[in-house]
Amino acid sequence: MGQPQVERRLAAILAADVVGFSRLMGVDEAGTARALRGHREAISPIITDHGGRIVKTIGDGVLLEFPSVVAAVACAAAIQKLMAERNAVAPADQRMLFRIGINLGDVLIEGDDILGDGVNVATRLEEISEAGGICISEDVYRQIDGKVDISFADMGLHHLKNIARPLRTFRAHLEQIIPLRAPEPALPDRPSIAVLPFGNMSSDPAQDYFGDGIVEEVIIGLSRIRWLFVIARNSSFTYKGRAVDVKQVGRELGVRYVLEGSVRRAANRVRISAELVEATTGVHIWADRFEGELEDIFELQDRVTSSVVGAIGPKLEQAEIKRAKHKPTENLDAYDYFLRGLAALHCWSRETNNEALRLFYRAIELDPEFAAAYGMAARCYSQRKASGWMVDHVQEAAETERLARHAAALGKDDAVALCTAGIAFAYVLGAHDYGADLLQRALGLNPNLASAWLFSGWARIWLGEPEGAIDHLTRAMRLNPQDPQICNAQAAMAAAYFFAGQYADASSWAHAAIREQPVHFIATCVAAASHALAGQAPEATEAMTRLRQLDPDFRLSSLNDFFPIRRPEDAARWADGLRNAGLPP
Repeated sequence: MGQPQVERRLAAILAADVVGFSRLMGVDEAGTARALRGHREAISPIITDHGGRIVKTIGDGVLLEFPSVVAAVACAAAIQKLMAERNAVAPADQRMLFRIGINLGDVLIEGDDILGDGVNVATRLEEISEAGGICISEDVYRQIDGKVDISFADMGLHHLKNIARPLRTFRAHLEQIIPLRAPEPALPDRPSIAVLPFGNMSSDPAQDYFGDGIVEEVIIGLSRIRWLFVIARNSSFTYKGRAVDVKQVGRELGVRYVLEGSVRRAANRVRISAELVEATTGVHIWADRFEGELEDIFELQDRVTSSVVGAIGPKLEQAEIKRAKHKPTENLDAYDYFLRGLAALHCWSRETNNEALRLFYRAIELDPEFAAAYGMAARCYSQRKASGWMVDHVQEAAETERLARHAAALGKDDAVALCTAGIAFAYVLGAHDYGADLLQRALGLNPNLASAWLFSGWARIWLGEPEGAIDHLTRAMRLNPQDPQICNAQAAMAAAYFFAGQYADASSWAHAAIREQPVHFIATCVAAASHALAGQAPEATEAMTRLRQLDPDFRLSSLNDFFPIRRPEDAARWADGLRNAGLPP
């Protein structure tokens, strides 16, 4: 039997694989394999339409050959567009992202297989591609320039694994392929609810803070019910002041139920009206009105919470309802200042931060046992450090510790107090283990508290546990999918992937955060360091230029003060990335 004939030809080679496939298989092997088969079946006609040939599939990877490099790039764009559309409607556990690399080169033909450096380069390009992106060689770029509707950014010279000489590479501008919108979340496997901002029916618009505070307390009360999935306050409040379609809200937030209502405060009387709607059908499940004196406000909130829970789960044990009730303070004036402080804190500016701190101090003065007020005051200092607003670092760190210790001591059963104390200890004070422990205790009390998942993600980054951080941050974003400050979670994801050594994912998340908030300092740091360690010098230089514009005084010597990393190897990776990007000593 003779040997297969070997020949050479010039070909466009496309290599693709699934991002994080091993992790997906570890979670659900059968489901992941089934989802991959479905995606491949959907993509197959696109390959055929563009004249491509499937050379071979290896696990989650596929190697394609095209007679035309223009066809190869057009096929890649069509695949990524289709995958974005499928991910937008697929259940969370069936969503996948492909990386694609394309090269033009001489290949050896051995039967149906192709071999050689042309193939190896395509595979290495795929490895440095963004999740959901396309990376091409300079030879491909020269051939397609002016012939496709996609523009490419020059990534500079790369030293690719097992490739003798450095190659200039280019990446596709994804926004020209995929609309930059998040897919609608899938419904959780347990009852899920969003509480929309209640309308202010008082004659005074300045009373908005009071109604907002009522809603926040109802959200916290509901979130203590372990079998409920409760959307975080920040995502719910994106609908404030808007005429909403409940069905659309349900789709955008990925919940089955929506609670709407109104609050009227007149003199010493309060009236809360609320109605529960099944978002998937628009059917009203329950509506009621609760009235009482101002001193009855906590009882009114508990009645709203209990009624909602009773309507969703008629067989709920009364112990669960009782556990959801929580009175943060006996002093109504202190509570009023606390609500005003929350409203100011959410505005996230230097001026409103100062105002929030003043209001929380006033609440503490009126009730020295008010654990959540201590915690929120400590959170003000965390926000000040993250935003570069600290003036006297030594004095402010000492005050942060005093507030956080009071919050932790007084709020042993208060998830908000423990959460805010935890991030203060971990971030401002660098007490990694204690801060992470407080955050874990907060999650034990309230597994629906999105901010606790977010802060716990950050704490795990600093502890050197990037995989755990990614899991916690994923949970935070699912609980808070419409968060106006989503850039903070995206920046945390970027940092987690950076310390996991996955620089393409890190830079992708960092740029997502920067798109949301162009002056996000940490995201810009991660972008610069990730591009630098990935060998993408032009992108690293561009990010460092932005970083120096944001803070001209930022230096390598100030890294430890700014980012409290515990493991020396993580600190070295962080410093190397920023040093290579051009940060001065």
